[in-house]
Amino acid sequence: MLPGMKFLQKNFARQASRRRFAEEYKHFVDAAKAAGSRFEMTWDDRHPCLDDRTTTTTFDRHYVFHTAWAARVLAQSRPRKHVDIGSSLYFAGIVSAFVPTEFYDLRPAALNLSNLQSRHADLMRLPFGDGEVESLSCMHVVEHVGLGRYGDPIDPDGDLKAMRELQRVVAPAGSLLFVVPVGRPRVQFNAHRIYSYQQVQEAFPELEICQFSLIPDLESDGGLLQNASPDLVPQQRYACGCFWLRRPGF
Repeated sequence: MLPGMKFLQKNFARQASRRRFAEEYKHFVDAAKAAGSRFEMTWDDRHPCLDDRTTTTTFDRHYVFHTAWAARVLAQSRPRKHVDIGSSLYFAGIVSAFVPTEFYDLRPAALNLSNLQSRHADLMRLPFGDGEVESLSCMHVVEHVGLGRYGDPIDPDGDLKAMRELQRVVAPAGSLLFVVPVGRPRVQFNAHRIYSYQQVQEAFPELEICQFSLIPDLESDGGLLQNASPDLVPQQRYACGCFWLRRPGF
């Protein structure tokens, strides 16, 4: 289909949605008045939601599946405390229900919940000693470092420096839950980087990958592929790689 035809189809569908909205608004007002309206309702208070009438509930596959994966790892490993660096606030808020959690970000969040502490930290200079953190996560974060997206300094190797810092603080026998986009390696400035499996593996020479899971590009290829083969990664364009890494311990 030609681009112009797609535009016309979208425009026609949008106009049809607006007409339907106006008709349903009038029908609702008339029905509410007949029933003795319980709420004040004016045209100025309207709030059209024209794109939600779908046959299935849509969601961001990367963020729903990778946080679900990480929460299940923590439910299995049950650390005494978990430290997260800049991942989803939904993740930190939920896992703090069953694991004491410290959340750190360059832009700290005013997130006040029991069992959760939210603090400021720079991923390039984490406030921990060498080998201090037993359970650590940094998910969908490192791919942004050094691209200036969040006000951080431009640095082509910012991600590598961040990964070295994460590796430094993992305790003996401790673990790191690490998530980045995977597929054909490239930079999409200033949003993010996409990594190969080997690039992630080489960035953490002191840690071992004990589990790799994949959220593939296509929904038809599955949701969260547990214990996925690294051979699937080169076939992806912008998939989500979930790495459970461990430092050898005592």
